[in-house]
Amino acid sequence: MVEKKRCAWATGLRDPDYIRYHDEEWGRPVHDDRHLFEMLTLEGAQAGLSWATILSKRANYRKAFASFDPKKVARFDAGRRAALMQDSGIVRNRLKIDSSVTNAQAFLQLQKEFGSFDRYLWNFVDGKPVVIIRSRGERLPASTELSDRISKDLKKRGFRFVGTTIIYAFLQAVGVVNDHSQDCFLAPKVRKTSTAAPERKRRAAPQKEPA
Repeated sequence: MVEKKRCAWATGLRDPDYIRYHDEEWGRPVHDDRHLFEMLTLEGAQAGLSWATILSKRANYRKAFASFDPKKVARFDAGRRAALMQDSGIVRNRLKIDSSVTNAQAFLQLQKEFGSFDRYLWNFVDGKPVVIIRSRGERLPASTELSDRISKDLKKRGFRFVGTTIIYAFLQAVGVVNDHSQDCFLAPKVRKTSTAAPERKRRAAPQKEPA
């Protein structure tokens, strides 16, 4: 059987969770608020670590963070946070754990203001994914003008662990930005390069690797 052609960063992977992530999630538009909160939380947890590490802990995160229900996470008190610090199934970093609770509270405020986090997020791109046509092996940016704007706005609204690099990874993860290379079997059909996200701060690895 001929193996599917994937983005350069996903080629040769032997981790089934990582391959599944590339094939079934990365770059696909997400409009479910709970899934958006999950990815925002996981991308923040990934800071300084590999994405493979986070994927291996994803099921544990879902248990520890109430299936990423922002209403429940927003109510995590000091005792619940202390218990999470003892949970070896997640990244035991106090700042990251605390930020997840803070972010859940800010997330609820955004839902109240815009009707949904989905509406807030996709308003930045007029509801349409930013499609970047990339050649094989092209170095992906660590951030763009779009991730800068969203990061700045989220910080203003009280979110933490939402720096522009983390946010660009988040945008890729939830399909606001489609960065599949043109020879990948998941390459977008629409051949259009958006001017909404000029590239800068290039890096050799995909956004899912350690900074």
